[in-house]
Amino acid sequence: MRQVVLDTETTGLEPELGHRVIEIGCVEIVGRRITERKFHTYINPERDVDEGAVEVHGLTRERLETEPRFADVFGAFVDFVRGAEVIIHNAPFDVGFLDHEFSLLGNTHGAMADLCQITDSLTLARHRHPGQRNSLDALCRRYSIDNSQRELHGALLDAELLAEVYLAMTGGQTALSLESESVTARGSESSAVRRVPSDRPRLRVIRASAEERARHDAVLDAMEQGGAPPLWRRSSDHADG
Repeated sequence: MRQVVLDTETTGLEPELGHRVIEIGCVEIVGRRITERKFHTYINPERDVDEGAVEVHGLTRERLETEPRFADVFGAFVDFVRGAEVIIHNAPFDVGFLDHEFSLLGNTHGAMADLCQITDSLTLARHRHPGQRNSLDALCRRYSIDNSQRELHGALLDAELLAEVYLAMTGGQTALSLESESVTARGSESSAVRRVPSDRPRLRVIRASAEERARHDAVLDAMEQGGAPPLWRRSSDHADG
């Protein structure tokens, strides 16, 4: 199934209080590979943005006044997510806001669950890592994903990071090369020993000279004066015996 990793930014925390979506970012995954296809838009919420929200994402009402309204981007957004598995971190939050935006357009537009299958990556993370912090930043650290550019939250950046986290958390990207694809397809050969072709040139063996062996023996003699024979000499005696 085609997958879409989605994130939103909003004017506040509760759509029931009239808060709105102000940014949507989506990243596509096909065959466990992140593709070049993305959906990203800012949205004019036609209302103020809470100060606490601005501290999180940096988006003010003045910044958003020239952006399209949700009704203007609705069609393109629906086309991008329709029929996909949509992966969202703390899905109830984002889905609640998007469903609220749908309802403002009229009852005929349905809800997110009517368009796509929704997977909550936070629930998945809590199952994989019980008792640990499972925020996006914590997961980036856990899976060694660089999030140094995330000084503020941004829907597209967060979706890109979550896509990498999701792939790492669910087993990493597959089919990284044609060789690995063919080995995986053969099943039992996935753990087979790779043999060196017989036509490869033999490695050259360089043996110690008589002078080098004499120096080595002199060092061992000096070490042996302190007590028991050195481990090297004991091993050699055992091998000769």
